[in-house]
Amino acid sequence: MKDVVDPSAMTTAELRSARAALQMQEDVISFVRRMAQGRCDLARDEQRRRTDGTPASGISVSDIANVFGQEGGGGSSRPPRETNISADHELVVELEKLCERVGFGEVRTLADDALETAIAEIEKFELARSAERKNLFAKIDALTTELVKRYKDGGANVDSLLTD
Repeated sequence: MKDVVDPSAMTTAELRSARAALQMQEDVISFVRRMAQGRCDLARDEQRRRTDGTPASGISVSDIANVFGQEGGGGSSRPPRETNISADHELVVELEKLCERVGFGEVRTLADDALETAIAEIEKFELARSAERKNLFAKIDALTTELVKRYKDGGANVDSLLTD
């Protein structure tokens, strides 16, 4: 989607449409970013397991629950939206190919240096998605600010939200 240069030049319908499209993009990026973060968390947990000397086994559901239960992030202050991201979305496929290339599926048997490389590559992917997400938030916020301004100034009818 092209950059939103001047939201004030857009009609209210165009603002809503552009914001909805950006939110859909953000939903995909956020989903894939969380997937990448989860993979990094699992790989880092494998590094900790090796340091602690815990015997290796296949990654179990309880391993995954323990790793994700350790998350300390505060999350987004934005309200959640229902998302339905297809497994064949280009970003999902890109992450899956990356994980295959770095051997993530065999995380318990990777050599230490290969595990470190896998973490670095997945982190790099996640950081790129984070930058994209931040850029999208700035655009979404600009559109939202203009919509709020119009509602406050009477330039748009709040009741029209119910019919859209």
